[in-house]
Amino acid sequence: MRSRIGAALYSETSGSESAGDAAPLVLLHGWGMNLRVFDALRAALGAHHRVTAIDLPGHGRSPWTESSPQQQLANLAAMLPRGAILLGWSLGAQLALQLAAEPALAVRRLVLIASSARFVRADDWPHGLPEATLRQFAAQLEHDAGQSIADFIELQLRGSADATAVRATLHHALRVHGAAHPAALAAGLALLEHNDLRALARRIEVPALVIAGQYDRVTPPQAARALAQLLPQAQLLQIRRAGHAPFLSHPDQVGAALLAFAREPAPSWHSTGTRAAP
Repeated sequence: MRSRIGAALYSETSGSESAGDAAPLVLLHGWGMNLRVFDALRAALGAHHRVTAIDLPGHGRSPWTESSPQQQLANLAAMLPRGAILLGWSLGAQLALQLAAEPALAVRRLVLIASSARFVRADDWPHGLPEATLRQFAAQLEHDAGQSIADFIELQLRGSADATAVRATLHHALRVHGAAHPAALAAGLALLEHNDLRALARRIEVPALVIAGQYDRVTPPQAARALAQLLPQAQLLQIRRAGHAPFLSHPDQVGAALLAFAREPAPSWHSTGTRAAP
């Protein structure tokens, strides 16, 4: 395994050096977490792909510098190999969607887990969280960032199979690899509150697999379905008895679906068919 740190964001690369024509795979985690959440998924995919996991700015071991969302996105773009498959979870999926719009990166495919084109509810978007929920997290951050993350973890677990093991994995990632900088957490919440990627999603001509948890309380499956309908080349996979972290509660289903998707020929039509994994 190769680690990279310095002025750039922290990343770890592992997996097959002889993956042939398989595209490199890049993993972007969600708000408040770090790349350790992907350890089991990386191990499962490493025989088939060269896999890079990146700590988002100010998360894990990546440094935090005050800069615009556009500059933070550019810092991420600088870490990506050309022609990669991008897998993003939650906030990481929104970032992956934005990176896929950059022609120079030539993103080959997108895997968007527990995501939404817009996290906050609106009159024309009933699939999001109430704006007050995000503002409550933001207010709590100012005096107790640790409790904010603990509360968010509990929200992610609601309705999930094997919730005890998922909780342990998320807390372990923070304990061994580092908690996010409070300023990075605040900036991430601001992104989630203000991002509206619906128009952008319609322009992303990249094959996409949208993975949703049946009981996700953060990004409900209706949001995933709506996102898949916006994307020109997308398919939706809904996983039964999963919450906001289906790659942790149902690793075999997610891993198998990802590998199958990576091998599929690029579709030439808009596909929003729904599959369900047990």
